[in-house]
Parts: sequence; structure tokens; C-alpha cells
Amino acid sequence: MGRAFCIPAVFFFFAAFVLLFIVSISLPYLTAMDIARVHIDGSTAVSVASDSVSQLRLGIWAYCYDLSSSGNRVCSTTGHGYSVVISTQNNSVTIGSSWTRGLAVHPVAAGVTFIALLLALSQHITITLFASLVGFVAALLAFIAFLIDIALFAYLKNQMDNLGYGGNTITGPGFWLTFTSMILLVLGACTVCFGRRRRRMANATSTAPGPKEGFFSRFRRN
Repeated sequence: MGRAFCIPAVFFFFAAFVLLFIVSISLPYLTAMDIARVHIDGSTAVSVASDSVSQLRLGIWAYCYDLSSSGNRVCSTTGHGYSVVISTQNNSVTIGSSWTRGLAVHPVAAGVTFIALLLALSQHITITLFASLVGFVAALLAFIAFLIDIALFAYLKNQMDNLGYGGNTITGPGFWLTFTSMILLVLGACTVCFGRRRRRMANATSTAPGPKEGFFSRFRRN
């Protein structure tokens, strides 16, 4: 793969890996990297785990909420496929583990992206083929992760609207970082593919045989 394509491809893969890695850490370790969050304006008392809350954040491994009384942030136990019950005085909704279990695709996409990054560092034409393929697989996984994020946000927003609380439900930074990493992976995989194609064409041109001379050409005067 030509140097003009190698450097951008490595940059795209590296940036995508960093973003997915940060998103994969998520709550409760990076409380700013949530997928969806709920802001409560205080007109209606909303409770999570028997605590009155002013904000709720859903991450990959846990959920966190801000206490209305003190403003302190409390996070649930870390685990794969958590569930959270949100209630008011008259009603309650549950975000089940079936909606959060699929969020584990994010770290899988990060791992595959790291493999694509390592392969993209090579100049060998066969390895660059695998780098392109692995890059497209990572992009597909990031796309699946983003669809899971969309589904979780849409379900959370619908349930909160049914709850009749005062506030709004928005997407978190992790939601948009996943989308950005997906775009970067597509760009990286395409860049590797184009670079490999250009190198093959250059090699074919440089190794092409010259025109054959006829038998009588050897008797031609110089």
C-alpha cells in the first residue's frame, strides 16, 4: 500500500479505536460516556432504586443517577445486561436487560478495530487485503452497536414519555462517538482497499514485458 494511503488509513483506524475504547469503558468508570440520559426538571418526583433522582444515565456496563437531595452521583453494580426500574408515585417502567445486553458489542468492535490497525501498519500487499477486510468487519460491528444504541434510546424515550414525568430524554456522548467511529472505520477500510489496488496496478505496470522483436529486426541497421 502506498505511503499516501497508508498514513490516512492508520490515522482513521487509530482514531476509531480510541473512540470505541473510551466508549467501551463507559459507566461507572467514565460517567460522561453514557449512551442515553434522562434529565428530570423536578415537577414530578422520579425514583430509581428507592432514591429520588434528578438525572439518569445509561452506559454499557451500568447506570448512574444523580440524587435530587445532595446532587451526588450513584452508580449501580457493574455487570453485563443490567436492568433499571424507574418509577413515579403513580406508575413505573422497567428498562430490562434485553435492551442493555447488546451494548457489549462496543468492546468487541474496539478489539476488531485494534486488529485492523495492526494489519494496516504493514506494507505487504496480502496483509493489507486482510486489513481492509478486518476494517470492514469492524465497521459492521460498529454499525450494529450504533443500531443497538438507537434502539435503547428510542425505547427509553418511549418509556419515559409513558411514565409522564417532567423532563427530557437525550442521547449521550457515547452514542455519537460510536457513530463517529463507524464513519472512521469505513473511511479507513476504503483507504486501505484503494491503496492496495493502486499498488497492484503500479506493480503490474512496472513488470509488464516490452514488445517482442521479430526475427529480421536483429539484422536492422542501428
